[in-house]
Amino acid sequence: MAKRILITDDALFMRVTLKNILTKNGYEIAGEAANGRESVEMYKTTRPDLVTMDITMPEMDGISAVREIRSFDPNAKIIMCTAMGQKNMVMEAVTAGARDFIVKPFQPEKVLEAVNKLLD
Repeated sequence: MAKRILITDDALFMRVTLKNILTKNGYEIAGEAANGRESVEMYKTTRPDLVTMDITMPEMDGISAVREIRSFDPNAKIIMCTAMGQKNMVMEAVTAGARDFIVKPFQPEKVLEAVNKLLD
């Protein structure tokens, strides 16, 4: 059975890019969220194997969403998606419970490397 991934990013283009990389490599998309609040709600209903989480989003940022998801499910596997130069935020996200991070613009091999590492 394919591993299910919840994609969280406020930019539709980024969600589509990630979805294409993941589905071409045998992953199933459990859902797409445009902000942290949607991501937390979708996590509870879809129970994906992994979440990709943008850091900077409206309504609820990625770091707050990581904290909420991890309080609901301490074993949640979350990969942060970050733009260049957000090193402090990445460290905060890891402290909050993210397991890894990938940098935008996405390089398919880096995305798959991070996802495979957490799901194997």
